[in-house]
Order: sequence, then structure tokens, then C-alpha cells
Amino acid sequence: MLAKRRKTRQVKVGTVPIGGGAPITVQTMTKTDTRDTAATISQIKELEKLGCDIIRVAVPDQEAASSLREIKKNISIPLVADIHFDYRLALMALENGVDALRINPGNIGGADRVRTLTKAAAERGVPIRIGVNLGSLDKEIAAEYGRTAKGLVNSALQHAALLEKENFFDIVISVKAASVPMTIEAYRMLSEKVDYPLHLGVTEAGGPWVGTIKSAIGIGSLLVDGIGDTIRVSLTGTPHEEVKVGKQILKSLGLRSGGIDLISCPTCGRCQIDLFKILNEVENKLPVVDEDLKVAVMGCVVNGPGEAKDADVGIAGGKGCGILFKKGKLVGKVPERELVDTLLAEIDQILEERKQNRCG
Repeated sequence: MLAKRRKTRQVKVGTVPIGGGAPITVQTMTKTDTRDTAATISQIKELEKLGCDIIRVAVPDQEAASSLREIKKNISIPLVADIHFDYRLALMALENGVDALRINPGNIGGADRVRTLTKAAAERGVPIRIGVNLGSLDKEIAAEYGRTAKGLVNSALQHAALLEKENFFDIVISVKAASVPMTIEAYRMLSEKVDYPLHLGVTEAGGPWVGTIKSAIGIGSLLVDGIGDTIRVSLTGTPHEEVKVGKQILKSLGLRSGGIDLISCPTCGRCQIDLFKILNEVENKLPVVDEDLKVAVMGCVVNGPGEAKDADVGIAGGKGCGILFKKGKLVGKVPERELVDTLLAEIDQILEERKQNRCG
């Protein structure tokens, strides 16, 4: 059973609320060069279709900062500017209409610069995320606390204090490490000290296989504890994979509804079809929809339709053929080479019927 969600302040990133009981959102970061405006817009539009709620882009220089206005004009989800060291880039990003900033206030200069930046952000109603990563922990903090969860938390609190000193409280905080146990410890510790919304993630998690596992355990454990208001899965891969994994983590915990829930059996010696190939093809061709739909891809008739009888629609293998079933009831036999197309056609028909029923 999930713990009751921790109460936090609420901030708004564009039109999307974070914290304060709002639905947990999924974020990612573009992998394009932000200065390549067309490529960046194209990638963001692809991510919008997958259900990404908030997008972040790197802003390494003035040319990238100048691209933000055009990017913002051509996308539908809130835009976050990721900035390090140069407060002038943050000011440019604000002038060009970004919906949030990701900075570390202690890294952008003295109190005057922090004051200038918070004033500009407050005037525009733009929140700031303090993003502390173990890999870039302040030297003074590391010397005092070591590279530990306590160090991450104290660094975040020090950065937050700089904003609070300027009466700026539209703050989101993240404290990420590559170590899953340290990440969990840091967020648990931080959640007891502040009521700011928390952005969850495991940094430098790795490739799609290892990174997905580490992110699911780290982010999932915290969500079960009731901690977390927005998430970003960090993978050495495409941002598309990050969004898919993030959404699935939330769906697996019952924290996000909508979309197709694809289930499949692990296979055994009874399986007489190439289920791995079939499953991969189905995954790649499934439509991206908000509709709740459970789809099953099973290796044999023992698992499907029996064990998958609660699926809205599914297929199960035989010898050179398979069956199509709906809600546990046999619809018909299908040659193996036609299984995927038959299943996809049935899914389209179900979605169309539901649409017609809503309209009627």
C-alpha cells in the first residue's frame, strides 16, 4: 500500500502544477543541440505525443538562450531552461519566455546576481528548481559532509536559503546521486526538512537496461513512501525511452492512468511461436492514446486467454498460428504471420467503438 503523499507547496511551471496534491508529472530533457532550433522543436513534438508533461533544454551559451523564444512558440508543453554558472543566460531565458529555470543559486555569483535573477523570475511568475547532483557537489560541502546524502541535502538547503533570503519561494528541489540507496536516503532526509515540491530522479543511471532498473527502484521506492511531485528518468539513450519508463513507473504504482497496458508472459517450453519478435513489433506499433486498454501477448493457450482473461484484447501462440481473444473469450484462429496486424486492427476497432459510444 502506498503511503499518503507528502503535503507540499505548489508551484506552476507554465500551466502545469507541481506539488500541492497535483498529479505527478513526467519530465525529460532534449538530447539535441538547443541552438538547432528545428531539431529541438521536432524532438519536443515527438515527446509531447508520448505524454511528456514538461521539457528541459540545455542552455550553454547566448546562442542557445536566443533560440528559446522560437522553441517556446512552437511547442505545447512547459519549457525549462537548464543553466549553470552564468546568471546572464538565466536572464536571457526569462526574457525569451521559459516557464522555469534549473540552476544552483550558489554557482551564479554573489548576492547581487541572485537578487537580480530572483526579481526577474518573480516578476514573470517563473519557478526555480535547485538541482543538486553528487557529481558536482560544492567543495566546501563535500569537505564538511563528504560525498553523502547529508551532503546533498545540506547543499540543497544552502542553495534554497539564498533564494529565501530574497523572499523567493517558488522553488522545486532535487538531490540526485548515481547510487540508488544514497538517492533514496537524501530525498527521505530532505522531505522531513522542507515543504517544497521534490523532483525525483537517479542521475547517471546508465543505459536503457540498467538505468531503467535503477530508476524504477529509486523513484518507485520514494513514490511508495509518498515522496515526490515530478519525475525524470535519466538514461543514456533517447528521451523517448525516458518518458516511456517514467510513465510506466507511475502507472505501475497506480499514480497515472490512461494509455495501453501491455502484458506478456515470460515464455517456456510450451511456446511454439517467436514471441520475442512479436512482442517487440507490437510494442513499436501500438498507438499512443489516453484510453485505458489492457493488451496481452501470450506464448501459448495455457497463459492466454486463461491467465490473461482480464485483458481487453490479446493474442496467444500455437504451432505456426495463434488465437485472438477478448476478455478471455476466443474470437478466432490466426496464422502466426498475421497475429500482429490482426491484434493492432482489433485495438483500433475497440478504440473507435469507444469513441463512437462517447460521441453517441
